[in-house]
Amino acid sequence: MREVAFERILLIAAGYLAGSIPTAYLVGRWVKGVDGRQRGRGTVSGSTVYEHVARWAVVPVGLFDIAKAALPSWLGLHLNLGTATAAAAGLAAIAGHSRPVFLCFTGGRGLGCFLGVLLVIFPWGCLWTLGFLAVGWRLGDSAPFALLALLSRPLFARWMSVPEGVTGLSAAMLLLTLVKRVEANGRPLPPPGPERVSVIIRHLLWDRDIASHRDWIRQ
Repeated sequence: MREVAFERILLIAAGYLAGSIPTAYLVGRWVKGVDGRQRGRGTVSGSTVYEHVARWAVVPVGLFDIAKAALPSWLGLHLNLGTATAAAAGLAAIAGHSRPVFLCFTGGRGLGCFLGVLLVIFPWGCLWTLGFLAVGWRLGDSAPFALLALLSRPLFARWMSVPEGVTGLSAAMLLLTLVKRVEANGRPLPPPGPERVSVIIRHLLWDRDIASHRDWIRQ
């Protein structure tokens, strides 16, 4: 029993460290000398790489971000540690991506990592999320559609009659996203008042400070 508990703790810790590998930051530095934390949304993410580094580079960055969360989840199932442990290891990878120890806890939103965990534990949920993202990409603003995917996925999971742990996983992903959007990588908020409330609402709904998506990502 102690060995199993140790394996679970070790896998979750390894998941966090794997998630902390700042792929987008490294590619930005290697390809163009760009620090993604100083551009656009200030996130270490594939979207920043797409807009400020090189469009082709978003492919390897996205694939690696998916893989670094999928692998811990797959190991949890492969080692027969249970769905709950596999989900926890995947969530740890997402937490590492959002708050990487290697970049002073300033990271990305973790959407690629979400897809990696879902691909292993709830493939239909992965397709569900991709459908929303495709619509957002087609309309030129994926942030609100990513939120819609996260809001609806726990209900979709229940409708699909998946194990309760999968519904909890979807709910945890939603919570992590909401916290990350409000926190906005530590960017200062306006003084208390109506403007601060407006900025927080824009963070939650649109994942940015200003109305224009194009102006925001090209800052």
